[in-house]
Amino acid sequence: MTTTTTATVTPPAATASAGPRASWTAVLALAGFEARRLLTRLPVLIAFAVYIGWTVWRTRTSFAGFPALQDADRATQTAPLLVGLAVLLSANQAVLRSRRYDTERHFAVLVLPPWRRTVAHLLSLVPAVLLVAACVGGQFGWEALKPGAVGNGSPGELLVGPLSVLLLGTFGVLLARLFASAFAAPLLLVVLLFSSLFAAVPQDDDASRWLMPVVGEYSTRTLPSELLDRPAAWHALYLAGLALSMALAAVLLSGEGAGSRSGSGRGRGLRGRFVGNWSVHAGLAGAVALTLLGAAMQTGGVSAQTEKARIRYSTVPQDLQKCVERDGTSYCAFPEWTPRTDDWAEVVGQVRSLAGDAVRDRPLVVRQRVEARYGLTGDAAMPPLTDPNQVSVGTTWGGNRVPEFAVAVAGVLVTGKEAEAGALCDGRLVTVMWLALAGRSDPLSDLSDIRLDDSTSGSAIVVSETEPLSMTAAHTELVRELLVRPREETGAKVTANWAELTSPKVTTDRTAQLLGLDAPEEADECLE
Repeated sequence: MTTTTTATVTPPAATASAGPRASWTAVLALAGFEARRLLTRLPVLIAFAVYIGWTVWRTRTSFAGFPALQDADRATQTAPLLVGLAVLLSANQAVLRSRRYDTERHFAVLVLPPWRRTVAHLLSLVPAVLLVAACVGGQFGWEALKPGAVGNGSPGELLVGPLSVLLLGTFGVLLARLFASAFAAPLLLVVLLFSSLFAAVPQDDDASRWLMPVVGEYSTRTLPSELLDRPAAWHALYLAGLALSMALAAVLLSGEGAGSRSGSGRGRGLRGRFVGNWSVHAGLAGAVALTLLGAAMQTGGVSAQTEKARIRYSTVPQDLQKCVERDGTSYCAFPEWTPRTDDWAEVVGQVRSLAGDAVRDRPLVVRQRVEARYGLTGDAAMPPLTDPNQVSVGTTWGGNRVPEFAVAVAGVLVTGKEAEAGALCDGRLVTVMWLALAGRSDPLSDLSDIRLDDSTSGSAIVVSETEPLSMTAAHTELVRELLVRPREETGAKVTANWAELTSPKVTTDRTAQLLGLDAPEEADECLE
């Protein structure tokens, strides 16, 4: 007699117990694995190496050691784009890895449906974004700790770099869900690089420029932070909303709803898929709304209040400044620049010490000025001051700005007015240049730095915050000879002959005679 035994097969415990908690644990595990792979991909490693190396090399000498933090925050935005492009390519290739190696079918036995795997790839971007944020913070902190730092930075501006990397990374994941080809991302990078080189750059008044990740506005002049009126916070919201929109779109394109999972019953699975899809669609709608809000608010242009403030700063700076007096000179600066008056005083003291007794103790007013009416990209020259014994100083400092300011101080000591100093074309210009440069540590180098053509011979234009000076070839010849002679020897002759050296009637040949030099051989014709 044959006995028939019926065996009951129990499903594996892991499959039966697989639920949301197990799935999300697997998502985080996969995200950590993909994050490590992403950070060790060759394009990302090279991009970070170039980014960090360039940042360190540049920040050592940036802003000549005297940064305005409202400029330094914007200087952190462009370089992270290189990392962002590398992350875009690497994230795209990571999502497509299972298709390239024909392992997509093996994922069907796991607790991770396609949409959860997409979430894991999106989460894998976070370490790269945080690393860029740390680099941005380090770069800005380095600038802020420099002894010559002034002004105020903007958190919204500092967020642009990390958010640009996040945006490009999510775009890489979305691109992989839209196009299964591994060539889509490399071709896109070629198009982006080609466009950045040859595409027309939007004008400063074109609102569409704010749709780009980075909106650079750079000028040789620094504006007080309250005059910038850049919609940095709205732009950060726009970038964050756009990145979130792309991320949720990639999830929706993954083929599964946010609530579906393997092993669910028919009724429960359908309900979970409906709720999940509804929640992702609602999230996408909210992200798009945030993007549109940020896009709309950031393109409003400069407010009327800021326009009025820019006019006030440009035309009546004395109404907005605080003045301090040191050794007979009043230094009037905008509130953010008051720590810089010590640096100005040092230069004024050097020039005064070389001047004649008649003007060595003359009261001066050093007034900070800025031309803000043309915005951040305006480089219009400021008209010279017409009141006697007043000297203009700008909002930038360090490097060439120091000898330029010294020339302005010397010009006022010699002529009495800044407006008159800008029109010099006689022998007095030799005295002005010697007063300005003789006290410097490397006067010949400074002479080259303040001339438009970086020369130390021939005729040239001397750069200034206001009207530039014009040096003839004869002036240059005499100044160069004076700067290589002992300063005390020339200083004694300048003091003894001060009245004639500063007379409007003095010629270049007579100046050479008074200072013990031969008559210049070069031409003495001023540039028009």
